[in-house]
This record gives sequence, C-alpha cells and structure tokens, in this order.
Amino acid sequence: MSSLEQPLGLDKLPSLSNIDWLNRCSSSACRPIEEDTVMGSCWIEGRSCSSSNSCDEDSEEYRQETLPWKRQMRGTSKRTSNAGRNSVACGIVNDLRYLSNHQGHSYSNDKDIGATKYKWFFEDIPRYVKVVEVGPRDGLQNEKIIVPTSVKVELIRKLISSGLPVVEATSFVSPKWVPQLADASDVIEAVKNFEGVNLPVLTPNLKGFKAAVAAGAKEVAVFASASESFSKSNINCSIEESLSRYRAVTSSAKELSIPVRGYVSCIVGCPVEGSISPSKVAYVAKELHDMGCFEISLGDTIGVATPGNVLPMLEAVMAVVPVEKLAVHFHDTYGQALSNILVSLQMGISTVDSSIAGLGGCPYAKGASGNVATEDVVYMLNGLGVKTNVDLNKLLLAGEYISKQLGRTSGSKTAIALCRMTPDASKI
Repeated sequence: MSSLEQPLGLDKLPSLSNIDWLNRCSSSACRPIEEDTVMGSCWIEGRSCSSSNSCDEDSEEYRQETLPWKRQMRGTSKRTSNAGRNSVACGIVNDLRYLSNHQGHSYSNDKDIGATKYKWFFEDIPRYVKVVEVGPRDGLQNEKIIVPTSVKVELIRKLISSGLPVVEATSFVSPKWVPQLADASDVIEAVKNFEGVNLPVLTPNLKGFKAAVAAGAKEVAVFASASESFSKSNINCSIEESLSRYRAVTSSAKELSIPVRGYVSCIVGCPVEGSISPSKVAYVAKELHDMGCFEISLGDTIGVATPGNVLPMLEAVMAVVPVEKLAVHFHDTYGQALSNILVSLQMGISTVDSSIAGLGGCPYAKGASGNVATEDVVYMLNGLGVKTNVDLNKLLLAGEYISKQLGRTSGSKTAIALCRMTPDASKI
C-alpha cells in the first residue's frame, strides 16, 4: 500500500498525544459520571482512580486540555426539530412512518435519552450548517456526455427550490479543457435572476473573471492547490503563479464589490506527490484569505482523507484562518466523507460542500470518485439536530431528476435506501 493509500492512524495526531486520562481510567476502578457512560457501562479502559467516586475533575481536565481545537458554539438559540413524516423515494412522496425522524432529531432537548449522556460529543457541533451545492459545476464537469443547458438550468432550479442557500452554477474555463462547461454564459444568463440563493462560478484567471462578470455572475471562486504537481497538471502553473493570478482576480472583484470564494485542493493527498503536509495547506489557505477571499473551502480532491489526517490539517489551517471562514469539501472515494465531515463539525466548521446524487470527480485526478452526496449530508445533519433549511424531500427529487438525465443510479445512499423502502411501505 502506497503512502497515499495508507490511512494516518491516531498515533500520528499531535493533538491527541497527551490524552493520558484515557489510559488512567478503568470501568472497574470507579463509578463513571453519566456523561462518560455508553450503553450503561464505562467507555474507558484502564481507569485507576483512588476512590469509587465519579471522576469529575479528570473529565473536566480531559475536555479542557486535550482538545485544543474546541471552539465556542456560535449562536445561543435552542435547536429545533423539523421532523416530518413525508419522505420521497423514486419520485414518489410517501408516508413512511418508520422514517418519520429522518428530517431531524435534536440532541439539545433535555428530555432525550442521549441529551445528558452524549452532550460532550455534540457540544461543539454548530447549530446551523450552510450546505454549498457544487453539483452543477464540480459534479457535471467530469461527465463524459455533454449535458444540455436546459437540463443544467432545470437542475439548478430544483436545487434552489429545496432551500439550498448556495448553488455553484458553472465554471468559466476554456472549453478546450472542460468542454462540459462550454455553455457557462448561457447557464448564467438563464439563472442570474433567480432569487434567494447565491450562484457563484469558478474563474481560473482574470480572463475567466471578466467573462463571468460580463455574463452576469455576482459571485466567483478561485482554485489553488496545496500540491505543486497537481497545480501544474490542473491549471498549468505553479502554486505561486496561481496565487499571483488570483490576486489580480480578487483585486478586480473588490473594485466591483463581487465576493470571491477560495478553494484549496489536495488538502491531505495528491495523485502525484502522495501525502501533503498540513503546513502547505495552511500556507495556501492563508494566502487566499489575505488576498480577500471571504471563505476558504478545503478540498480532498481524490478522496483519500480520514479523520486521522483531517484533524491535524484543520488544526494547522485554523491557526492562520478564522474557523468561521472555513468550509470543507470531501470526495467519497474511500467512503470516508461523512466521517470527515463529522469531525470537521466537531472542530467548529459550519460550511460543507456537497454534490447532488454524489456527482463529480476530477478530470485531472485519476480514480477520484464523486463528491459526498448532498442528500447524505443533509440526512446526517438532520439526525444530529443541525439546522440547514434544506427540504430533503425536494432534494431527493432533484437527485432523481439528474440521475435519470444521466441514465444511471444515484450515488446517494440515502436516495437509494428510500427508493428500496418504497415498495415495502404498504406492508407497514
């Protein structure tokens, strides 16, 4: 197994190296406090306390000293549940009573069984998460067939109707390199007046930026890599050259009061170089932030990230860029995307990129599978009691629509599960 494919174990995490509290606790040595128990028994091995009293001091010490990335919760409003019984599967809205909780479950309700027991686990997860839909751009750019403009526009309309606050519409790149997005101007012309949503477009250079503005784009994004090799293969220039290009873009955007979002690719691994140092990611993220990007999205381009290497990467970036200006963007090549998103939420990240029906990949990263499916992300966030303002039923309809247009099964496990359950609903 190559260094790129070998997951980074927790023993490599400098942030967790001083958790000796975990090694000093034993289920038989003392009575655990309520927050330390799972399924009625102590969840810690090796406890060696001198009394049978609950270890409140040890618990407090552990939570305060060994988790340096913990951040204060933003906002004080109480979480609310938007649970509903209607769920959509295969284009049909059904009353699936056994799925009545899939629209949301709040862990902040003190009456919940897990509210006290697992409070420490959820206390740093944001109460609201902004979901950034990248399917129409990052999802469709890797398709072998050319998707008609009318289909792209209808997909964007359906995504907006689901309540998504941001839908990345297209990219103003050379049609020679990405022919699937050659209709960028036509797409923007058709959607630019849609209300209640931000519709950013990717602009790799000043020429692309000017074309986007001329077409009516009101928000743009730039794309840098933490890997020198990937930068050269993807945008034909070094990291420093790309940053120089983007300074020109952000400067022009500032004059026109156009917001610029920044992307950093290859945040833990590169198809050429292998593992990427967190310091390199932090450097590129800081440069994008310093040049005026209002938000920095950290992208696992080839989907090799695990919680074990996401944590030190985020810790390095958060040391130089405010956490509220960070987003995460995970591909699901190894099935790790939701796990990576969860630990990112625990680190204080409150913006998550995803792609409807799991569409996507990267034309310049061989073997990279699609982005994490938006349906799966929203389903998980609903289950955590995290507010998104996204209607999962309408989201499923959008995923079904584009999957049919592409002639294949959705890449969303949530969509597939609900589809399979529909024929059995009448038996319940």
